[in-house]
Amino acid sequence: MPSAPAPSPAGDGERLTLAVVDPDPRLRTRLALQLGEDGDVVTYPEVAALAEYQAGARPLVVVFGPGLADGPGLADIERFTRARPDAGAILVAAELSTNLLQQALRSGVRDVLGAPTEATSLAESVERVARTLTMVPTVPTAGIDGDAPGLGRVITVSSTKGGSGKSVVATNLATALARRSPRPVVLVDADLQFGDVAVMLRLVTPHTLVDAVSAQGRLDAQFLQSLLVRHDPSGLLVLPAPLEPSFAERVSGADMTRIVEILRSFCGFVVIDTPAQFSDVVIALIEHSDDIVMVAGLDIPNIKNTKLGLQTLRLLEVGDEKITLLLNRADSKVQLDVAEVERTLAMRAGSLVPSDIAVPQSVNKGVPVVLDAPRSEVARAFELLAERFGGGAVSPAPARKGRSLFGRA
Repeated sequence: MPSAPAPSPAGDGERLTLAVVDPDPRLRTRLALQLGEDGDVVTYPEVAALAEYQAGARPLVVVFGPGLADGPGLADIERFTRARPDAGAILVAAELSTNLLQQALRSGVRDVLGAPTEATSLAESVERVARTLTMVPTVPTAGIDGDAPGLGRVITVSSTKGGSGKSVVATNLATALARRSPRPVVLVDADLQFGDVAVMLRLVTPHTLVDAVSAQGRLDAQFLQSLLVRHDPSGLLVLPAPLEPSFAERVSGADMTRIVEILRSFCGFVVIDTPAQFSDVVIALIEHSDDIVMVAGLDIPNIKNTKLGLQTLRLLEVGDEKITLLLNRADSKVQLDVAEVERTLAMRAGSLVPSDIAVPQSVNKGVPVVLDAPRSEVARAFELLAERFGGGAVSPAPARKGRSLFGRA
């Protein structure tokens, strides 16, 4: 019988329980010693023996050894992870390959390391996996604004003109929501060819949307969680865009909507950054969104495209109550005023984001401006936008008058 494990550090003052499973006693002992002092880690020769172990209130992280890095072993691990969604799984494999990585992720493994592994690498992996165990509440919480219990709010950030600042808006809105929401917040980079979210947040992306699409036949909340990258300063979770533009062809509108529906089942908010075009994927996402943020800049080509974009949304029967018009760099001295733009677009602006040097500076640092310059006016504008979707009161803008830029609105 294995000895009961003592709690081990998991970072941030939390404690967790560790277990090692491998049929080879020498490998079990070696991995256990790397994880802690003798008696700190419980060991088992097979997955079935671990299945009945209860970690109590502490998170359970299990390291599966190289003896389980094959078809039967991964099948046993999958049965365990499905039965114990409260546990985090790490696989140590003698040979790493893309095929093994995909099979391991589909089996519910959250990290894969090569053998022999260094004690430092193993400890860092345990830290990462332990953090994921607190991302998703075990009991669904009430929905947002009366929605069905457990369903998060889906916000798609759109624009019909490149360079409008759409990705800046999406990353800052998602970051602000992540700091406010008691439930997880996910930012999905659906700009499948040229997504910049990971770069703008300076994230290393071991997994992308392509990994989720490749596992559509067995995709569930647990597997999807294993693909999310955590932005530690804010707690925001990110599903990055594919690393190569050619991968975009593998993603369909049905794929994206299924991924979003799974995400909203355990998240408070799902924010989606989209490309500046109405592709099949973008249309599918818009139709399944609770809110659309239409980003426009203060120049004539941008406003013309935004007007066409709003007309397209109406053709898709998206109600105006779902659309928030966001005017970016709204205080720019370009001989256009907000009232003229609103009249031209036949819509009031729900958010005015001022121009600020802090924005490009924050982008170059890889830090959202709401974190990098929280006292700036532009950060305040993003916080107000987050408050708008989070249920906070936002003072209505005063009525404005002005002529239409294109004649009759």
